[in-house]
Amino acid sequence: MPSLYPPNMKKTRPDPMPDAPPGTVLPTPAGVDFARRAAVACTLALIVLGLAWELWLAPLRPGGSTLAFKVLPLCLPLPGLLKNRMYPYRALSLLVWLYVMEGSVRAWSDKGLSAWLAGLELLLCLGLFVACTVHVRLRLKAARAALAAADAANSTTATNPSERETT
Repeated sequence: MPSLYPPNMKKTRPDPMPDAPPGTVLPTPAGVDFARRAAVACTLALIVLGLAWELWLAPLRPGGSTLAFKVLPLCLPLPGLLKNRMYPYRALSLLVWLYVMEGSVRAWSDKGLSAWLAGLELLLCLGLFVACTVHVRLRLKAARAALAAADAANSTTATNPSERETT
C-alpha cells in the first residue's frame, strides 16, 4: 500500500489499522460482551425514559409534547449496536453529549419530577458513554494485538530459513 505522505514529510500519526482479511474472526476480548450489553441497555433505557418523560410523566404541555421526538437519534444506531458493529459505538459516544446537555439544563432549571428525570437521564448518559468507550477500546486493543501477532507470524515464517520448505 503506498504511503499517503510525501517522501520528504515526516509521518506524525500512525497508519490507520487495516481491515482484517475476509473470513478472519478476531477473538472477543473479556469485557466486550458486558460493555455491549450495558450500551444496549442504557440506549434502550434512554429511549424509554425520553418517551415516558415527554408523553406521560412530566410533559412540557398537558397531554404530551412533541419533544418526545428527541429519542429518534438514539434509535438510529440501535441496529448497529445489536449487530456488534464498531461505528455505532463511536457515533453514540459523541451523540450522547447532546442528551447530557439537555439533562443538565433541565436538572437545574426544572422543578419536581422533571428534575429527577433529568438526573436519571444524566446517569444513563454517563453509563452509555463509559460502556461505548470501554467497548471500542477493548475491541481496538484486541484487533491491534491480533494484527501484530499475524504480522509477527508472517515475518518469522518468511525470514526463518530453517522453516522454509525444500522441494
